[in-house]
Parts: sequence; structure tokens; C-alpha cells
Amino acid sequence: MGKLQTLTGGRVASFTNAAVRRPGAAGERRPSDRTTALQWATRLILPAALALWLLSLRDVDLAGMRDYGLLQVLPVLFWVAVGLLTLGFCLALTGRRTGGGWFAGYVLGLIAVIHATPTLLYPTLRYSWAWKHVAVVDAVIRNRGEVPNADKLALYNQWPGFFDLNAFFVQAAGLDSALGYAIWTPPVFNAVLLAPLLLLYRTVTRDRRLIWGAAWVYYSCSWVGQDYFAPQAFAFLLFVTVIALIMGQLPTSALYGADGIHKDRWPVGRFVLVMVIAAVIVSSHPLTPLMLISALVVLSLPRRNRRAVLPALAGTVLLTVAWDATVARPYISANLNDFLGALLKPDTNVVSGLAALGTAAPGHVVVAWVDRSLSATVFLLAGIAFLTRPWVRRTGLPFLVVAPLPVLAANAYGGEMIFRAYLFALPAASFLIAALLRKPGLRPRLHVPAVYPVLLVLLAGLMFGYYGKESANYFTKDEVAAGRFVAATSPPGSTIVSLTSAVPGLYLHYDQNAQVQLDEQDIGDRRRLVKDPVKGLAGFVQRATPQQPAYIILSRAQAADIYQRGALPANTLLRLESALSKNRDYIPVFRGKDVVVYRYQGAKGGTGR
Repeated sequence: MGKLQTLTGGRVASFTNAAVRRPGAAGERRPSDRTTALQWATRLILPAALALWLLSLRDVDLAGMRDYGLLQVLPVLFWVAVGLLTLGFCLALTGRRTGGGWFAGYVLGLIAVIHATPTLLYPTLRYSWAWKHVAVVDAVIRNRGEVPNADKLALYNQWPGFFDLNAFFVQAAGLDSALGYAIWTPPVFNAVLLAPLLLLYRTVTRDRRLIWGAAWVYYSCSWVGQDYFAPQAFAFLLFVTVIALIMGQLPTSALYGADGIHKDRWPVGRFVLVMVIAAVIVSSHPLTPLMLISALVVLSLPRRNRRAVLPALAGTVLLTVAWDATVARPYISANLNDFLGALLKPDTNVVSGLAALGTAAPGHVVVAWVDRSLSATVFLLAGIAFLTRPWVRRTGLPFLVVAPLPVLAANAYGGEMIFRAYLFALPAASFLIAALLRKPGLRPRLHVPAVYPVLLVLLAGLMFGYYGKESANYFTKDEVAAGRFVAATSPPGSTIVSLTSAVPGLYLHYDQNAQVQLDEQDIGDRRRLVKDPVKGLAGFVQRATPQQPAYIILSRAQAADIYQRGALPANTLLRLESALSKNRDYIPVFRGKDVVVYRYQGAKGGTGR
């Protein structure tokens, strides 16, 4: 196993493997039968596992998804493929002659199994938020820049980097919309993210098995699901890239002295690249610059790092302040009191994402607790690695694990901050876990029994978090057709009403029509809706006229969303549909197996049909 060597100046070098002789050295042994068998097993298991995975996707009944989403409809063969792929990777880790190409194949295979499965199974784009972001790109193209009358989506006008880049790409490529490639964002994003992850881990060690083990752990624990077509996914990819470039500049880096890296100064080209990427982050997402600043602040705490970190920190702070004071000033000014108030409630911010689950579906409660348990396990294992692997303390990774905590305490970010903090800490935490699992002196034959169960448990937790809510993230062709029908037929000034945001195409013309989501209204409005659906709805459609009607969209995904989260009673959609079907003021204008759309043009009187 690898043995740590400390070089002069207290710098941590890479792992070396004393047991491996250089080719051609005197006394070199020929590969044993055991080694040859291990190599063949490693090479055969990968294609076998991927073949089983593809075969398992032939007959999946998506209509059977309930509390546990895809977990309850994926066949046994799928799970056999996952287990086999993990076993093959563990065998690869034990082989000293395993090439980097095989490690890459296994990790990319894991990415495909996890993230391409929904893409291959679903007939339409996954996630209502992805549909919303596609609509924003379309609106930017339609308005040739800033989108007027954006209402609550005006935030995207002030951090437009992601949307402007996609609008440029769509037009340059001659595409009709970003929808075609947005479907493939999760697997492609995760595959691209692998490059900066590997670069980050190479700044700490040159032990190939440790580097690829850390990458596997990352993808086995990244359950948060921030990998769809969204500015936060784009900004996170750039964040990891910046951190990897800066870590490579630290005096403790395993890359020190290579690729033109010097302890006393930044190479001009490298520093300019870091600042350009930071500028794109600042212009694309409001949260990620704060996470980047927090990470650079903690990396600068050791005095030896300051010569490398402080210039990047100063540049990032300057870019962020300049952007927030100019382009993003309207949003910052309107929400300044909320930001300042949140600073005084750090305890509330930390627990805001752990909302009470008393009204949620039983399966959703289980999924939420598995999510939390996996997150706690990741931090626990990283903490154990910090205590039992002293060499990792001399790297910057422990600092990166705790870097999101100040931002977590400062703002709740709509209840999502605790999950975002986990996501930004995960790349560093994954390496610490890999270092913990790669125990020096452990015989290869004992490595698989020790590591395999741990990797399976981590993957099981990921599957709950990533697949457990899919009944509300998946849309049928009927639901997509309904959203497009409303977008195509609603006159400007119409009101689009839905119970939740789980409607594909809900925001297709958000700059022309108002959107009302009933689950976001105050508790009094929701109680009136539950008590009497027609009267409870009346306040939101009262301004409708024949020229500017209201459209009420009721669909399968909304029912699943309500059932999962418990924001409204589970039967709310059925009761509302039943009430509207009996009221002559609400005219059904689109009906499919999974969706119905009513148009309201003003009260005519009477409830009979």
C-alpha cells in the first residue's frame, strides 16, 4: 500500500508504492496467476455490468412510481448491475497494474448508471425547475436580452450569465430551444465535473487509486440533485475548477514545481484564468460567489497559503461587490432587510432545510431521513479520516469541508442552504473518506471485503435521495402537451394557475402571463381552498375576462408533489377537479389521461352544467 513521504519544507508529497518495482528492474517477478485473474476480472466486469444495466431498462413501468419513486419500479437486474459495477471497481483498486483508463471507465460507468437512467427512461425533460430555466433562455432570446415583466423571475435578469451563454449557444447552433440538450444535462454535467475533481485530487496526491477512489465516493454521495439544467449546476462546476486551480498553487500541493507552478508567485495566465472563471460565477448565480469567498478565506488561514490565496480572494471579493452594487443592485436593495435579519438568526438558518415531516407522505419521510443519514455519515467518516490520517491535515481539504458553514449560518436561502452546504463540502469530504478507506498495510485480498460494503451503503443512500422523489419530477407526454397548449393559446395578460410548480412549460411565457401557485399562498388562502375549492380559487381568478382568461392546470405530477410534501391535503387536486367539473364557469379546454386544463373567463352564475 502507499506510504506517505514528507519532503523538505513540510510539503506533503504523493503516495508511493514501495512494493512495485520499475519495469526491467533486477529480480522483477512475473505477474502471478492471482494478479492475472484480477486483471481479467476487472476488465470483464465493467462491460458486463453496463450491459446488465441497459437490459434492465427495457421494461420499466413508470406509472408504478409512488412514495419511493424509481426505487420501487427499477427491476432486480438494475440493482445487480450496480452491485457488480461496485465490485469491479473494488477489484480495480486492489490491482497495482490497473490502468487509469479502467478507473475512468468504472467511474464514468457509475455516472451513466446513476444519472443517465432517468434520461433514458423518461420521454420528456425531468424536473420542473429545468423546464423553468429552458423557458428563461427562450425569453432571453425572444426579448434579445433582459426579460421585461419577469415578476418573481426578475432575479434571473440580475444574474444572467448562464442564460445569456445558453441563448448565444442556441442561436449560434441554429436550435429552436435549449430543450433538446437540457434533457442530457445530468449525465453530461457529472461527466464534465470529473475533470476538475481529478485535478483537485491530483493537487493532494499522485496515488492513482486514491484519486479515483475519491471520485467514486463523490458520485456515490452526491444525492442533492443540483445537476440539472440550472445556473447553480453551471456555477458549481466552475467553483470546483477554481478551487482545483488554487489548490494546485499552494506550497503543499503535489503539483508544486510542475506545470510552471511556483511557490512565490502566480503564473499570469493561470491567475487570469481563475479571475475569468470567477467573473462568470459572479454573473451567473448569487450563492456560489459567497461559497467561493468563504472557501478562499478558510484556505488563507494557514500563513503558508496566503501568498497564493489572497490575490484570488481579493479579486473574487472585488468582482462580487462590483456586480452586487451595479447589475444586482435592485434585488440586493429590495431584500437587504431580509439578509440582515437572517444574520441574526444563524440557528434558524441551519435547521431551515430540515422542516418538520409530519404532514409529508410516509415514503417521503423515509427518503428524507435516509438523505440526512447519508449526509451525517459523510461528515462522520471525513471527521474520522481527519483524526486517523494525520497527513490530510497538512492539505487544504479539511478547510474546504468546513468552508460552507459560515454561509450556512448567515442565510437560509429558502430552506435549501443546508443541502447546498453539503454539496460544496462534498468534493473535499469525499477525498478524506477515500483516504480513510485506503488503509496502509491492508493486504489486497482483505481490501475488497473491507471496502465493498461501505461503498454499497453509500450508494444505497444516494439512490434514496436521488430517485426517491421521482414521481413528481417525471412528466408524461400528456402533461407536456397540456403545458404547450396553454402557452400557445393563452392571450397575453392571462393568469396561469396550478397547485404546485410541478407543471412542464408553466413558465413558457412568464413575461406575458401571470403565474399563481396555490401551494405557495399564505395559510389562510390554503385553508379556504381546502374548505371550498371553488370559493378558495375565486380570489386568484377574479380579474379574468374573455380577453384575458385564467387557465387552471391540474395534473398527475402535481398530485404526486402534494402527496409527497404535504403542503396541501393529498386529495386537494381531486376535490378541486371535481368541483370545477360541476361549475359551468370553468370550461375544460384540454384533457388527457394525466392532466386537465380549465379556462375561466369570468362568472356567468350557477353551478350546474
